[in-house]
Amino acid sequence: MNSDANDGWHLVLPLKPLALAKSRLAAATGALLRPRLALAFAEDTVGAALNCARVRDVVVVTDDPTAGAALAALGARIVPDLPAAGLNAALEHGVRSIRERRPHARVAALNADLPALRTTELARVLDTARKFPRAFLADAAEIGTTFLSAGPGVELEPAFGGASRLRHLSSGAVEIRLTGVDSVRRDVDTGEDLAEARALGLGPRTAARWLPAAG
Repeated sequence: MNSDANDGWHLVLPLKPLALAKSRLAAATGALLRPRLALAFAEDTVGAALNCARVRDVVVVTDDPTAGAALAALGARIVPDLPAAGLNAALEHGVRSIRERRPHARVAALNADLPALRTTELARVLDTARKFPRAFLADAAEIGTTFLSAGPGVELEPAFGGASRLRHLSSGAVEIRLTGVDSVRRDVDTGEDLAEARALGLGPRTAARWLPAAG
C-alpha cells in the first residue's frame, strides 16, 4: 500500500494579488471592499477545506503577503507564484511543490472563491473523484470549472479560465455529476454570484464583511 496515495487529498488553490482579484465584483461592492471580500472568500474556502476529513493539506499559490499571512494562519501552506505565468501555470507549480514531497499524492485544484463552501459537500466531491484518474466539477453556470483532480501518478493538466468545462472534458477528465454540492460549484465573480452564495449560506468571514455592507 502506498501511503502517499491513501493519506488524503492535497488541494491547490490559486489566488491573485488582492489588488487585482475579483475586479468584476467592484460594481456591486465598491472598490474598497472588493479586495477585503476576495480575501474573505479565500479564507472561508481554505477554512472549510482544512476542516474536511478527506483533505490532508491545502497549498495556496499566491504572491500577496497579506493573503499569504492570513491563510497561513488558518493552516494553509503558502507557495510563491514563481512562474508568474497565469492561473494554470500557478496550479501546476503548486502540484509540483506537493509531489516533490509526496510523489504519489492525490491532488486537486480548487477555486479560492467559494465563500459558501460546505465541508460535507466537498467530501462527496472528493470521494467521487477518487474513482477516476482525472475528474472535474463544473461551476454553477456549467461553463467553467471549480474543481479538478488527479490521482497518483496522473498529471493534473489544468485548463482553467473561461469555458474550461469543455476543455477539461476534451482532455479526458471525467465530469462529476452530483446533486447537492452547490456550494462547491458556486464561485463568485459578480454581485449576482455573491447573492446566490449568500442564499446558500456564506462562510463566517465573508458574512462578517459583506452582510453589514449589503444590509
